[in-house]
Amino acid sequence: MNKSQQAGFTLIELVMVIVILGVLAAVALPKFVNVDDDAKQAAVNGVAGALSSASAINYASRKAKGETGTASTNKTVQVNKCSDVVAALQAPLPTGFSVTTDSAAGADVTVTTCVLTGNAKTATFTVTGTGT
Repeated sequence: MNKSQQAGFTLIELVMVIVILGVLAAVALPKFVNVDDDAKQAAVNGVAGALSSASAINYASRKAKGETGTASTNKTVQVNKCSDVVAALQAPLPTGFSVTTDSAAGADVTVTTCVLTGNAKTATFTVTGTGT
């Protein structure tokens, strides 16, 4: 009597592997679904941070050079409202981004909170006004 050897997995082993893969997919998949929203918010936060930094650098540069008014030879800008800071960036705002709160910063050393909107997300940033 010669018995032939059979090789392979049993049906129960295959079903168990499929069940384990299903459980792993059910746990892991929801974590990757929200990555798009997180990335959009991170992009808006990054641009808002750049605007806040540009405002601070612009203010410090204008103070160090003793500049007043709109005329500038040092590539600084006069900041009287939130949207004025956009001109202090080295590049324009990304497409679809805008400063939605345009509170007047006004006189020198006035700090105001502004809102940046983009990718259907919002972020706040602070602006230090250079005034006139």
